[in-house]
Amino acid sequence: MPKNVGGAERAIRLIIGIALLALGFFHVVSGTMAIAAYVLGAIALVTGLIRFCPLWTVFGINTCATAHK
Repeated sequence: MPKNVGGAERAIRLIIGIALLALGFFHVVSGTMAIAAYVLGAIALVTGLIRFCPLWTVFGINTCATAHK
């Protein structure tokens, strides 16, 4: 699986993922908004950790500094 998420984007995804998960965990949001925060937070966190975003592949976006063959 080629990496397509660069360093700055990775940091942003990790911060947003942790923040969204914290919003749901600490009951800042509730109900449907909490579920959305958990799902979006988990997606952001996982894509930041593995440095691969399937949606970026569909759109042909690559923010990684190194070119992959």
